[in-house]
Amino acid sequence: MSHHFSIAVFEGDGIGPEITGPCQEVLEAAMNRVGGVSASFAPLAAGAKTYLTEGVALPDASVEAAAASDAILLSAMGDPTIRYPDGTELIPQIELRIRLGLYAGIRPVRTIPGVRIPLGDPRAKSIDFVLVRESTEGLFASIGKGEVSEDEARETLVITKKGTEDVVRYTLALAERRRAAGEGPGRATCVDKANVFSAFAFFRSIFDKEAEAYPDLRINHAYVDAMALDMVRRPWDLDVLVTENMFGDILSDLGAGLMGGLGFAPSADIGDDHAVFQPCHGSAPDIAGKGLANPTAMFLSGAMMLEWLGERHASEAARAAGGLVRDAVNAAFADGTLVTVDQGGEAGTRMVFDRVMDRMQTLERPAA
Repeated sequence: MSHHFSIAVFEGDGIGPEITGPCQEVLEAAMNRVGGVSASFAPLAAGAKTYLTEGVALPDASVEAAAASDAILLSAMGDPTIRYPDGTELIPQIELRIRLGLYAGIRPVRTIPGVRIPLGDPRAKSIDFVLVRESTEGLFASIGKGEVSEDEARETLVITKKGTEDVVRYTLALAERRRAAGEGPGRATCVDKANVFSAFAFFRSIFDKEAEAYPDLRINHAYVDAMALDMVRRPWDLDVLVTENMFGDILSDLGAGLMGGLGFAPSADIGDDHAVFQPCHGSAPDIAGKGLANPTAMFLSGAMMLEWLGERHASEAARAAGGLVRDAVNAAFADGTLVTVDQGGEAGTRMVFDRVMDRMQTLERPAA
């Protein structure tokens, strides 16, 4: 059975367009190589450029078109020099998460063979864990609602029962899938600050209640400050972590650092009906147009999208295509000669793209 998917594309700002085009080519090449799966890509308006021309960073028409698609591929958006009247940056990607109910922010932390990493312990070469960030509530629920006076500023953290149940259930199911597939030890960890804040004690209590349905998983708890330490001290022992929005925002960048930098860090924001896939990095306007951007995180985000589509629509071909992209990235960097600009090397967007495409054609064709 052949599957065709409609993909909504937000190419974004800065380096966004420079990495979006190559990503689409990589995904199409993988699907063509596997066979039995294809996709059409529809560009949609959003971001800083759209704000300047239309007065809004995320037009309603774009949200409606994205919601009607099978999946959403989003590149880097925003520009630090273009801000709202209150001084905050444009963050349409966060608005999109909230409007589409994308409660589970998936941030894989998986090292790539041959990519330089900051930890010298040999075990760090095979780091493979997943941080799940609640993406619609927490401190981010206060966006646009903060109170600022001459003497003080207030932002309100919001943790709801439903929002926490949704993200915790996703986390536990993910840990169980990884265990069953031999990809992880079957360990789920709640990361919070329950020793100080009642809101996080509430978050933890919901986690513990939901975990009762997964007797085969090992259930752990960690305070966020201790987890930041453990992510550096023993990241190879981690499996699946779940945490609040702001904590997840911070820890996911730490995770990217363990992999070699934001240029290698993919992500997804997933809800019951929709999903967005995007690199963790920003739009990097300082290098836009110079061909220096590392497209790896974008390629791996696209691989996550194909794998999600394969799971959602029972398409083995889509899953295989996503796996092929991941394998091609690993093969491209494996010998250590491909060193990206963000790691002090000379490999820009085109060089990484060419190497990945070359390795994709030489790898054994996966079975769909």
